[in-house]
Amino acid sequence: MPDTITPFADLALTAEPDGVILPIRAVPRAPRDALDGVSDGSLRVRLAAPPVEGAANKALLAFLATTLDLPKRDLTLIAGEKGRHKRVLVRGLTAAAVLARLRAAAARGQAR
Repeated sequence: MPDTITPFADLALTAEPDGVILPIRAVPRAPRDALDGVSDGSLRVRLAAPPVEGAANKALLAFLATTLDLPKRDLTLIAGEKGRHKRVLVRGLTAAAVLARLRAAAARGQAR
């Protein structure tokens, strides 16, 4: 679970020339979409969608777009299409901006 003082501090973001790579640990078939802290450097994201025919991947990108206040076109799943461990390229933001937006989402109640 995220630390109450510095949530998401253990998140292992990787800076790229055009954005940031966000490591994800997806948990499909959850009761609702929600952030669920950091586990082993990856952001845990609970998704209501099942992992069938890419539904969970689409739900993940839509949830992240809303959470990070970005258009879906700025998010690309670059690894983990068929697994729970994924990597998403977030274009147009720095690592600090991604962390700030995740913390704001947690404060709004999008985190468990």
